[in-house]
Amino acid sequence: MSERSAGPFSGTGEEGGRGLLQPARETDRGFAGGTGVSRRALIAGLGAAALLYRPGKAFAESPPADAPAPPEKPFVIDLAARGRRTGTAGGTIRTLIAKARDVRYLSVYGYTRLVGYDAALQLRPDLLERIDVEGGVFTFTLRQGHRWSDGHPFTSEDFRYYWEDVANEKALSPEGPPVFFLVDGKLPKVEFLDSVTIRFSWDRPNPMFLPALAAPRDPLIYRPAHYLKTVHARYLGKEAADAKAKALKLRGWAALHNRLDDNYELNNPDCPTLQGWVPRTRSPATRFRFERNRSYHRVDTAGTQLPYVDAIVMDVASQGLLVAKTNAGEADLMFRGLSMPDIPSLKEGEKAHGYRTNLWPVARGSEIALYPNLTTRDPGWRALNRDVRYRQALSLAIDRRTLNNTLLFGLGTEGNDTIVADSPLYTPELRTLHAGYDPAGAARLLDAIGLTGRDGSGIRLMPDGRAMEVVVDSDGEAEMVLDALLLITEFWREVGIRLVTKPQERTNLHRRSIGGMTVMVAAQGLDLAVPTAIMPPTELSPAQPEHYAWPLWSANVESRGKSGEACDVPEVQHLLDLDREWRHTDDAERQAAIWREMLMNHAQNTWVIGTVAGALQPVVAADRLANLPGRALYAWDPTALIGVQRLDEVFWDKGADTRAEVR
Repeated sequence: MSERSAGPFSGTGEEGGRGLLQPARETDRGFAGGTGVSRRALIAGLGAAALLYRPGKAFAESPPADAPAPPEKPFVIDLAARGRRTGTAGGTIRTLIAKARDVRYLSVYGYTRLVGYDAALQLRPDLLERIDVEGGVFTFTLRQGHRWSDGHPFTSEDFRYYWEDVANEKALSPEGPPVFFLVDGKLPKVEFLDSVTIRFSWDRPNPMFLPALAAPRDPLIYRPAHYLKTVHARYLGKEAADAKAKALKLRGWAALHNRLDDNYELNNPDCPTLQGWVPRTRSPATRFRFERNRSYHRVDTAGTQLPYVDAIVMDVASQGLLVAKTNAGEADLMFRGLSMPDIPSLKEGEKAHGYRTNLWPVARGSEIALYPNLTTRDPGWRALNRDVRYRQALSLAIDRRTLNNTLLFGLGTEGNDTIVADSPLYTPELRTLHAGYDPAGAARLLDAIGLTGRDGSGIRLMPDGRAMEVVVDSDGEAEMVLDALLLITEFWREVGIRLVTKPQERTNLHRRSIGGMTVMVAAQGLDLAVPTAIMPPTELSPAQPEHYAWPLWSANVESRGKSGEACDVPEVQHLLDLDREWRHTDDAERQAAIWREMLMNHAQNTWVIGTVAGALQPVVAADRLANLPGRALYAWDPTALIGVQRLDEVFWDKGADTRAEVR
């Protein structure tokens, strides 16, 4: 095993950790007949086995639920080491959401994971006490005494239940386990070595595994087995399980299981969780309350259990009122639903209502990007979209400075859709190559292609005689994208191309894209714009599902050749080959080299036409809310919005606004 292969993932928590790469423990706690197991426990285990059918290796039923409490070995957070303050417990944070189902985002920016990124984007154990990685073998060690929010022990049985009874249960997972479990199309060998030790083994390294566990949306490869077994057909019997479902007017036991299995959506207050806050409100409602999880696994160095804040309250408000209500001081913490044009209004309310508007740089490849569809079903546009001279001409014809001044108050970064300068993989050329404003150069490239004919209004003619009228599909809810298209329409007219905007509902846009019906799509650029070498470069090739630049190739990859079209452009096929190579190595240096080659491939070929990046995200916080940084990167992936900044460390300052705390 190379040191590098284990480096980023090994060791214990962020602070107070133990040594690296210790061999997995081989104890057999939990097995009847093992050393140290009493006769009484053995009889109890046999009795339980007689009552319940347990497929595969399963452990004796855990002891009855106890009072919630932190684990015996909690994750000790040294706040001072990171320049933060040790806080005090108590108080409530109010925030606003536009739709009731947006309560699920608390599981994103609450960001409690088996492993997760810290603020420096280093991957660390979180719920896990430690991880040992050796080639394709990952050994997880849970924390002794760790409990679910209802006080029931969190053990390897919760992983076994997920693997055998959810991921590999056709009624619940028709497609089988998620793709990050597959290496060369093969699933891992999964072992449950004792009550706190789980091992996943592949024949080759699986660099997708840990980043997937740290994703903004937790794949939740464990489930509260003690809670969900009560409706699972394997334990209850199919007839009895279906009867329970039909009593609630559901089609079958699987539908009931999915309704109760709610650690992401957070709509079921009865579902035990490991997150910092536990849902206490059942839909429908207009106010949702979440309360501190008394079994949470993190404590500060003074021994105070996190999260500091007792409760989070989410009030549902119309999207159009989010800014006004924030301005009026009706939220203690607010960011999702706010955007850059809201900053002046938010600033106005700061003094009167005791809050501050932090401006966090958005880590996104481009605020608006144009995706020429290389797999469009229109043969004329398909030929043009595949011509690199055409794509580069469109790029050179865009006045990005005007876009920057108009959309981002001149504060943005003009250029390609690529990673941001905060990434260790960044080089300036990635942003600037073929991304200057040169309408004369654009015209020369279009002439060189043979697009020299014009109609009566000066629009160029395609080889088949049609006027060059580019229909650009876009998400009708993305206001900044629509504003940018108005300006780009004028820029492109100067070189003889007419742009027609076609805004529509997002689902319809995806449907048209997958069907090969789009010629070009306008949308936001790279989501993962601040990568490190260990993060998958999936977004840069057809390995990503539903990519607007090559949806039929993406469909072909995702379906393993059963649908879509096989890629037939060598430069894009090379991207696929590089992505495959990245998945087959745990050498971080080689992974970094692959990232750089893929990024340069994009800059040279202009597969996606970027415009301007660097928007600022307003993050509004009450003046007395401490430990929230004034500046940090904001993105869906990898920062989970504000997740990596650890909301559980935020607290009301000693002189906090008591008026706010009691709400």
